[in-house]
Amino acid sequence: MLQSYLTHQAIHDFIKSALAEDIGEGDHSSLGAVPASKVGKARLLIKDDGIIAGLDMAERIFGEVNPALGVTFFKHDGEIVKKGEIAFVVEGPAQSILSAERLVLNCMQRMSGIATYTQRLCKMIEGTRAQLMDTRKTTPNVRLMEKWAVAIGGGKNHRFALYDMVMLKDNHVDMAGGIRTAIENTRKYLNEKNKDLKIEIETRNLHEVQEVLNVGGVDIIMLDNMSIEDMKEAVKIINQKYKTEASGGMTETTLRSVAECGVDYISVGALTHSVKSLDLSLKVEK
Repeated sequence: MLQSYLTHQAIHDFIKSALAEDIGEGDHSSLGAVPASKVGKARLLIKDDGIIAGLDMAERIFGEVNPALGVTFFKHDGEIVKKGEIAFVVEGPAQSILSAERLVLNCMQRMSGIATYTQRLCKMIEGTRAQLMDTRKTTPNVRLMEKWAVAIGGGKNHRFALYDMVMLKDNHVDMAGGIRTAIENTRKYLNEKNKDLKIEIETRNLHEVQEVLNVGGVDIIMLDNMSIEDMKEAVKIINQKYKTEASGGMTETTLRSVAECGVDYISVGALTHSVKSLDLSLKVEK
């Protein structure tokens, strides 16, 4: 099932924009070198161990380039893959296969790298209540693809953008004049606009956590860059009145310790901003 942000229209618009960027007025290399009547076949070769992601996206890209292209899949999104395996075979007009090749690879390599790293971190916090979440630290105009990959890898998507959830960060609080004012202003605004949005607020220390508890009116309390000791104490005093999210400077070394503090969520920007792509290649069968 598609995530709420993964509408068919949103995916279609992304692909159309990406193809316009890559092909423009025409793929003159393929149009010039390969006869229009030529029919070909190519296979997606996996060159790294990891989690495959973007197969659904690949099928949609091929279909957008030319509906006459047919794809036979041997893997599915989220599956563990090994170097040397084949993910799919695409057959049809050779010019179209070549024109779609780079966009398919760019999407799949990036998505598979994200899914692979997401699953790696998810396994590190297994057995705790914590769920791994992404952030808005995504590549401009390809957030849809990157958050899709996080979900395929077993992570939880945080808000998609500024419009679908309220997150009062430290700068919002400071600009508003404090925690109470920020929360009360926000609740008044949402009521006036008749918007039913969840509210999350960032806290930097135990004093701010207590202040949020005194004010109330939120859904999630973010514990930002807190020590393990302070995070444990924050979870204790919040006492499940609100959901909790740990954030800030998460590493593989600290992730398990943070999860064991009892937080509900751990957000990791590196899921989408610092990931190595999985090595994949589209090879023509002669």
